[in-house]
Amino acid sequence: MLDRELIEAVRLAREAGKILLEVYATEFGVEMKGAADPVTEADRRANAYITAKLRESFPDDAVIAEESANTALAGRGRCWFVDPLDGTKEFISRNGEFSVMIGLVVDGEAQLGVVYQPTEDKLYRGVVGDGAFLEHGDKTWSLKPSSEAEPSALRLVVSRSHRSASTDALVKRLGITQEMPSGSVGIKVGLICERKADFYVLLAGASSVWDACAPDAILRAAGGRFTDLEGHGIDYRSPSLRNERGLLACNRAAFERVVPVVAEVARGAGLLG
Repeated sequence: MLDRELIEAVRLAREAGKILLEVYATEFGVEMKGAADPVTEADRRANAYITAKLRESFPDDAVIAEESANTALAGRGRCWFVDPLDGTKEFISRNGEFSVMIGLVVDGEAQLGVVYQPTEDKLYRGVVGDGAFLEHGDKTWSLKPSSEAEPSALRLVVSRSHRSASTDALVKRLGITQEMPSGSVGIKVGLICERKADFYVLLAGASSVWDACAPDAILRAAGGRFTDLEGHGIDYRSPSLRNERGLLACNRAAFERVVPVVAEVARGAGLLG
């Protein structure tokens, strides 16, 4: 049971969301950590707040966060993965599609996740084996992905900030005609859990474990599948902290029909060995 951990993760996500909104309301500056990797005061403030509180509440657990990553901690039995601002580009664009993501890994597998979108006051939470839920305002709903099994009928949620030629190839192969753009990975997976979308794929190694952990736990808790591009579960013990083999989030009904096509497209693009 992870009741105490879930209560604390929900509280911290909401408090960090307030920090993000405080900065969001100002004329904040933007720095670049890399060629396409912006960072703001909001990222750093929320990162510092969440990591400090997690270490205070769970002193025996490892904590790895985007703005203070420590690869040496990745192999620990219990490890929190934190993305204090998932969707920094969306934050900068002020379109509201950003979130706070807090996930807990136990023995290499994501077990608990919280994703909070502060602009909409929407909080997705889940514990594997105990179900997933959406808190929106003063209401709470149980989450379960759709049962759509026909690949061509799937609603694909895609990145608003970047799109690859491999995504275009996959859409063509599966015959997908319905696409929905969104920002944060956590929000994309939340849309799958809400049955507003069915499928998301990241056909690149451009994400990190803190982008995956919380959404992974929530989608699996809701009854969906969250894997790499070949359908294997994500192993959070790797010291690289990168999702080198991409990400695939899908409802359970279509997963077995989708994953071979995803893997073939990824191999054709040189994304898998």
